[in-house]
Amino acid sequence: MRLIPSVVAAAIGILASVPGYAQSEPPIQQLSKIDVVSVDKGERVSKIIGEAVVNEAHQTVGKVDDVILSEDGKSDVVVLSVGNFVGSGPKLVAFPYRALTTYEGELLLAGASKKTLTTLPAFKYAAK
Repeated sequence: MRLIPSVVAAAIGILASVPGYAQSEPPIQQLSKIDVVSVDKGERVSKIIGEAVVNEAHQTVGKVDDVILSEDGKSDVVVLSVGNFVGSGPKLVAFPYRALTTYEGELLLAGASKKTLTTLPAFKYAAK
């Protein structure tokens, strides 16, 4: 019978030594001022999702399906819906956001064609 109190005491000791993650506070981010004039000239993600992407000949090569922001802010990615394959729907491909520009009010992907984009590896969202 003395074994039970010893086991309970050991369990309490182990639990007491585990850090309390639920009670710890998240790190505080230092906020800095931004230049609102220069930010206003940028592209709003909410406005480009669903927009057509064209090449230099103003031919539509796909539609923006999504924009994925990286944690480091240096490798943002555009997910483009290209083609419409029978039975499977459009193919998703990804490329660096910096490859996309705005020209004459259109989203431009220089050097792109539907054919070249469909040869890119298919993009699949990670399961969460």
